[in-house]
Amino acid sequence: MEEQGLYMHHVWMAILALIVVPYLFKKFAKKPSLIPTPAQNLFEMYIEFTDNMVKEQMGKEGRKFFHLVAAIGLFVFVGNLMGMIPGLESYTANINTTLGLALIVFIIYNWVGIKRHGIKYLKHFMGPIPAAAPVFFIIEILSHLSRPVTLALRLFANMTGGELITIVLILLVPFLVPLPVMVIHLIAVFLQTYVFMILTTVYIAGALVEEAH
Repeated sequence: MEEQGLYMHHVWMAILALIVVPYLFKKFAKKPSLIPTPAQNLFEMYIEFTDNMVKEQMGKEGRKFFHLVAAIGLFVFVGNLMGMIPGLESYTANINTTLGLALIVFIIYNWVGIKRHGIKYLKHFMGPIPAAAPVFFIIEILSHLSRPVTLALRLFANMTGGELITIVLILLVPFLVPLPVMVIHLIAVFLQTYVFMILTTVYIAGALVEEAH
């Protein structure tokens, strides 16, 4: 029962993020003012950062995937950050959330590859040696299937571990001692967001190229 309650709490936190984040993005990114506010500056920095990321990985074609990468990044970041706010729970510390995000990325990049190359997309799984193609095919298929699992587990484990350590230290020593751990947790919030975003762009870029090897 307690586990179900925690799960529902994560669901409500995710719904809250899905409402608040688009509103903030529209407010500060879509209608810039002549005198930027600190919030607007942050959103503009994020837009520029994401734009540079997709262009570096995919060239100008990456602009088509800007909204996807930017939306995933914001959703992951807000979820990660919630775990540092007393009374809130990080929905990215729930394996259902992280696995769902990872599966979205998995489906999209394979769909992009099939749409771009058609049946030739299978060449991405055949390896560089025609004679060894059956072996490479099995290895590549397993490798691709492991991507959503590792992507989900990495984010889930880091956010869950960071939350637990921070909570335990605050309960044991509620003054200045937990601060270094909270700083490390904050670094992990940014780092895990970046990892999820960059891997999303790398997977899509790999599906777009003519040959994987």
